[in-house]
Amino acid sequence: MTKVKGGIYDVLRGRFLTDEGSFNNWRIFIFVVTLLLIMISSSHSLDAKVVKIAKLNKLKRELKAEDFDTSTALTKMRLESSIREKVKHRNLFPANKPPQKIKVTTKKE
Repeated sequence: MTKVKGGIYDVLRGRFLTDEGSFNNWRIFIFVVTLLLIMISSSHSLDAKVVKIAKLNKLKRELKAEDFDTSTALTKMRLESSIREKVKHRNLFPANKPPQKIKVTTKKE
């Protein structure tokens, strides 16, 4: 039991980093720290991308709603009844007889 206690105290005091064979321990320690830094960096990058995606989705929904409103207004403007009301003050009314096609023929010489 005392060996286990002594081993735990040595680890807590950092003796494994100051002994003669500590070079291998330092390499592993630096490798683990590097991996942790890469993991933290990628996590922050992922969080930033998730926030950006959420903002873009919100903007997309707003633009879809605006497109729908605009197309609805355009459809109402194209209705024959709305066009009649707009040109009524200019004394323009629909024709009583339908339009006729005019055919033009040319002779080649």
